[in-house]
Amino acid sequence: MVDLAEGAMLGRASGQDGAATDAHALVPLTCLPPAAWQALCARAIEPNGYYLPGWELAVNASASGRTDALALAARRETKLIGLLPVVQLRRAWKIPLPALVSAHPYGTLCTPPLDRDMADEAAGQLLQNARASGARALILRDMSLAGAAMQAIGAQLARDGLRPRVLQSCLRACLDATRDAEALLQDALGAKKLKELRRQRRRLGEHGTVTFDVARSSDDVAAALDVFLALETSGWKGTRGTALAQDQGDATFIRRATRALAETGQCEIVTLRTGETPVASGIVLRQQSRAFFFKIGVDERFAKYSPGVQLTLDLTRHLCADSTIASADSTASADHPMINPIWRGRFAVGDVLIPLRRNDPVVGLIHGALLARRHGLDLARSGARLIRSWRDRRPHDAAH
Repeated sequence: MVDLAEGAMLGRASGQDGAATDAHALVPLTCLPPAAWQALCARAIEPNGYYLPGWELAVNASASGRTDALALAARRETKLIGLLPVVQLRRAWKIPLPALVSAHPYGTLCTPPLDRDMADEAAGQLLQNARASGARALILRDMSLAGAAMQAIGAQLARDGLRPRVLQSCLRACLDATRDAEALLQDALGAKKLKELRRQRRRLGEHGTVTFDVARSSDDVAAALDVFLALETSGWKGTRGTALAQDQGDATFIRRATRALAETGQCEIVTLRTGETPVASGIVLRQQSRAFFFKIGVDERFAKYSPGVQLTLDLTRHLCADSTIASADSTASADHPMINPIWRGRFAVGDVLIPLRRNDPVVGLIHGALLARRHGLDLARSGARLIRSWRDRRPHDAAH
């Protein structure tokens, strides 16, 4: 198998063009000037809050399994016009083949920022730098498939006689925040469901006045984050050991990231309370006219009042009332049972394999290895579901 050298150099390319690796094709993510990166995101043809410098640099510094990423960068003279954080395929999925994979920024979106006025040029440079690094393929995971960034990348590939391959895709919930919130919720949930949710909210109000708070300043966000982390840890994520506060690196990342984005007006933490008791909390990122619903935590003692749904209803009203926000990405799984019935918009997200040279047999090896990995994961998930089902049946079986 073709192997990759560790570090920023990927070894020597052996494609049709015979180009050697370029030491400047890949650089450590931390070498990029944050101010230039932030300015690029403000000009990006397609927003992605998870690749804002305040967020991704915090991920890169301490988030468990996500540190020390590299970067493909595109420039016109000294101006940064495109950026893609990446890791080697060996590191991403333990496959020792010469490919780069978009670095995962904790949120489920890896669309790269491309300058809206130079998107084609930026996309072309990113692809060329990937080639120059020695990579034979580029894998864009969690990519907005019909978005402007993918269109720019696709146009550059077509000019080179190349075609991307979609490895997997799904439709994800999103919010059209230009609509009237009440009309949107009525269409999504219907009169009967809304009546039931209003009844649950009145019952919740028996424990204290129900309020919805939005933290925006750095200090307020830091205080609200403590509430969020406590709620998340108190629920099923805490039971499974996957809450952010349970990993020191993840806890450090989220504290640094939310404060950094609050300083630029790009993070809010929303909290639903009954009296003085917080019952649900969510982290929301903002970039340009789009919001990104990162995570939610709830107090499961109030589960019969649907606190997560109640928070999402208030968040929907909050975003629809904000004239600067046109849409919101749920960044949730395709079959998410809570958000899907409320946010009825859908857009396609998927993993894309991009060949970097024509008729390259190594790309076939990479594609085959990725398919085998996916098949193995599907088998593992099926096995885990069977084990959970067996465990769930054990008390019942024992009683008989």
